Amino acid sequence: MPIYAYKCSACQHEKDVLQKMSDPILVDCPACGQPTFVKQVTAAGFQLKGSGWYVTDFRDNAKKPAADSSAASSPASTTSSSS
Repeated sequence: MPIYAYKCSACQHEKDVLQKMSDPILVDCPACGQPTFVKQVTAAGFQLKGSGWYVTDFRDNAKKPAADSSAASSPASTTSSSS
């Protein structure tokens, strides 16, 4: 279930509410009772864990080209220094 942030425009009371997506939007402020409780726009918070697609496909790709280019330059410098 998502957590929604609400804020009262009358008394500035803020509250995070755990709700189903099908639950009705809250309107009445629990602090002052005014019908000015408004759902806030917030960023979704989540974290990818384990060895899923992000870890295996995207995170390591940024490091691979740097490792390949340094590995390619190392043998060339080793051969030229031994000649």
